[in-house]
Amino acid sequence: MARPRKVSDDDVYAAALRVMARVGPGQLTLAEIAEEAGVTAGALVQRFGSKRDLLVRLAGLLGSGMSAFFAQLRAQHDSPLAVIRAYGEWMAEMARTPGALLRNFAYLQVDLTDPDLRRQLVAQSREVHKELAASLREAIARRELKRATDIPALVRNLDAIISGALLTWAFHHQGSAKTWIARHVDALLAPHCTRRTPSVSARQ
Repeated sequence: MARPRKVSDDDVYAAALRVMARVGPGQLTLAEIAEEAGVTAGALVQRFGSKRDLLVRLAGLLGSGMSAFFAQLRAQHDSPLAVIRAYGEWMAEMARTPGALLRNFAYLQVDLTDPDLRRQLVAQSREVHKELAASLREAIARRELKRATDIPALVRNLDAIISGALLTWAFHHQGSAKTWIARHVDALLAPHCTRRTPSVSARQ
């Protein structure tokens, strides 16, 4: 008789993310996550406790992984500004379709109303701000950005522009969310650049 496959915590987290990409928080159950991961719901209860406990641990994992995620982006892109644009494109994946964006907004609502999940969300945001600031400092060092660029202000504006563009794309549905966000990011960065950068349409 074949031994059952050992399922790691990372396997469970990956399964949870796949299920969350299909259903909203109201339909998310430990049973469905367990089925996706190939284990029993009882096994998940023993390992994680409740569905909420699993989500809190998953949120903490995602937040602590932002530094490694930006390291991957830097390995893929030589330009620090290209790293920032790539982060915007990654965020655009939340809006692959209008329905996907609505599901992500529903999970955000849960994050904002649960103290532990909100704490993890804030921690993740701080990590993103730190990584964006590092990319902007590198862009100044490489003379892609003007030396007088106000890095803390630009970080805050990038965060607001990328998050806000997700919401406005939901209203307008003009092109893809990826292109919509890229245009907003380029418009924000343009006055700070030392030279003219290619337009979004030229890079698509």
